[in-house]
Amino acid sequence: MLELELDNALVGFITIMSIPEPHSMSPVERRAAFSIAGIFSTRMLGLFMIFPVFALFAEDEFAGVTGMQIGIAMGIYGLTQAFLQIPYGMLSDKYGRKPLIIAGMVVFMIGSIICAMAESMEMMILGRAIQGMGAVAAVLMASVGDLVTEQFRLRAMSIVGITIGLSFTLSLIAGPVLASWFGVRGIFWVIAGLAIAGMLLVKFAMPNIEKQEFQREAQADPSQFREILKNKQLLRLDLGVFVLHAMLTAMFIVLPLSLRDNASLDVLNHWIIYLPVMLLSFALMVPFIIQAESRGRMKHMFVGAVATIMLVQLGFAGIENTFWSLFILLLIFFTAFNLLEASLPSLVVKLSPADKKGTASGIYSTSQFLGAAVGGVLGGYFYQYYGYNGVFIFTAVIGAIWLIAAMTMENPLPLSIASVPLGKIDPSNVKDIEQKLLSYEGVYEAVVLVDEQRAYFKVDRKIVNEAALIDYIEQSR
Repeated sequence: MLELELDNALVGFITIMSIPEPHSMSPVERRAAFSIAGIFSTRMLGLFMIFPVFALFAEDEFAGVTGMQIGIAMGIYGLTQAFLQIPYGMLSDKYGRKPLIIAGMVVFMIGSIICAMAESMEMMILGRAIQGMGAVAAVLMASVGDLVTEQFRLRAMSIVGITIGLSFTLSLIAGPVLASWFGVRGIFWVIAGLAIAGMLLVKFAMPNIEKQEFQREAQADPSQFREILKNKQLLRLDLGVFVLHAMLTAMFIVLPLSLRDNASLDVLNHWIIYLPVMLLSFALMVPFIIQAESRGRMKHMFVGAVATIMLVQLGFAGIENTFWSLFILLLIFFTAFNLLEASLPSLVVKLSPADKKGTASGIYSTSQFLGAAVGGVLGGYFYQYYGYNGVFIFTAVIGAIWLIAAMTMENPLPLSIASVPLGKIDPSNVKDIEQKLLSYEGVYEAVVLVDEQRAYFKVDRKIVNEAALIDYIEQSR
């Protein structure tokens, strides 16, 4: 951070903005991005590999198991993760990122071992709850901010995001295959091994963090909770991700059973549907993303995707489940699901205040994990008492609630959040700096924080010419 005198805050901004941007990340930044992505993938695989096989395993392994117990076991990781991810981030500010990540991976490993050795559903549920207690996602995202410079942070986040998406896809394919080779208990032993692999990545691949700071763009600030929770646009997104993951968890309580009973596929061959469905859904999603982001049709595409997943749930309930009907319905569902998974975090950025992105994202993530927990419990309840169709009617109803909320959302502008260090700032100059920045076309929000010596912006990068903006600020002084 540049150390400037009180009257030179704008000069600091100009200096930082005018430094030529290198064409690629440094070796340390690339190492940070890929190692953190690898750590994320070990957790994602560990949490989701059991989704395509757990219901089949539980019914065969535990006598008298109920649908409710299956649902709780599948979703309870979300409950413990929801309550602990923000505290983990706060503890990492005090004790360091790496120690907290390793501690979380140890907890995750212990939970996986308990699941592998569980002799009852109660013990399995306990193990899944402990798995969720290794809630290091927020700490990992803060580590990206610590290790990657501003101009490449979005690129690093994209690497992490792509890895998460690929890990989820791989988990749907690897779960059935590993179950056929080693059994579901064997999968949990593999997951424990993945936790050890994650710890090794933290120790030997992830760069040491020389200068750790609170990352306002990646971490939640409890003092901002009230303001974010009063933001109706962000609450719509929180509801959306809650419903999306409740729907996903509830569906996977019955999908493996339907593939066995209606599509005549044993567990080893479930990948025959999952692999082409996931690959095709990613390809089909791309044109919709382009339309949404580049042509200002985000709300239209978003609402259309919500309506689609709701109608697919009705299709699961109302159409005879054969191999091809399941294939087509799953393809449509995951195309819309992937579109929404990509759009929701982008909308959080577009609609959150410039200096509160981390808090908005933290509440959003908590809503996601709570959705998985509630979806597991209620999906299990409806399966136990009303069968397959009961689950899909439930998911259709919550999809309809989301659709109503989504239809009333604002059509967001294509804005991005950025920040630059300013050096020491005279508090009396803050309003003047903000007004000068806001008067430039394409800058929609500017917040200068004296204690952080930094300015946060919401800008339309299609409009803002940074070189011209720098000239404007120089002249305005």
